[in-house]
Amino acid sequence: MIRPFPIDPAVLARIRPMQRRDVPQVARQHHGAMGPSLWARLGTPFLEALYRALIDSPHFLGFVHEEDGRVRGFIAGSTDTARMFRETSSAHWPSLGLAAARGLVRRPAAALQLLRTGSYFERSGDEIPGESLFCSFEPDLRGTRVSGHINKVLFDELRARGHARVKITTEADNEGSSRQLSSWGFVADRRFTFYGKAMQRWVLDLTSSPRVEPVSRHPAV
Repeated sequence: MIRPFPIDPAVLARIRPMQRRDVPQVARQHHGAMGPSLWARLGTPFLEALYRALIDSPHFLGFVHEEDGRVRGFIAGSTDTARMFRETSSAHWPSLGLAAARGLVRRPAAALQLLRTGSYFERSGDEIPGESLFCSFEPDLRGTRVSGHINKVLFDELRARGHARVKITTEADNEGSSRQLSSWGFVADRRFTFYGKAMQRWVLDLTSSPRVEPVSRHPAV
């Protein structure tokens, strides 16, 4: 049985919307935690260019967990992932293209994967536009429920904006993610292959989850 998420006001107070000044810290954290992923393999400069561009998108949702002026965790999501990346690529192609090219000089094998990126939206299913894309925290914060708080902030924001469902994609054999998502009430509903890996799509019904409230905690986002 899924129970309401226990809120710790002290933890919640450290979570705020992502801002441009957070980009260098977020990029370094993304790179450190997700090194084998395509975006991280293109390097920290590419990630900085990507997050600077995403923050300008009206479809982007980003939150950080900050302590003493330092970003120690973040989550990135979207109200419409396919549209966000399409519009962002079009509006920021000079900076993103240059940053990607520099990354490919160091990691030329990533070029083929980069070309396949566009197929993700069709394979994962764009009938559910709301999505949680990346979430990372410094290792010593594990087990402190910080990740649960920041996920709740994102899910509440999506619900407040009228979204009935949110999706998350993980590698199909990631047992840790499977257990965590199941504990939130996510349901595994689609498998597909992407970048040569078996992937699992998870979906949460935001309208019925006892852990989600239809009220934005950050109206200025």
